[in-house]
Amino acid sequence: MLATIRKQLRNHPALIPLFFFIGGGTLMSGMYLARLALKSPDVCWDRRNPEPWNKLDPTYQYKFFAINMDYSKLKKEGPDF
Repeated sequence: MLATIRKQLRNHPALIPLFFFIGGGTLMSGMYLARLALKSPDVCWDRRNPEPWNKLDPTYQYKFFAINMDYSKLKKEGPDF
């Protein structure tokens, strides 16, 4: 399979950016899915603590990008469970 791709790239060098951008997009989407699976508070991998989001501090910023949101000034609005 790699030999076929190399042969196509030698015959058609205009395909090089296509392979580059498709590979980069695949890599970035895989990294994003890994980040969501490992860092998101909505995903639980621990069977002993099925609700880890209850232990999060209200000032914890779990979003990747928040517009005009200062999490350090938030106050907790709910009861402790």
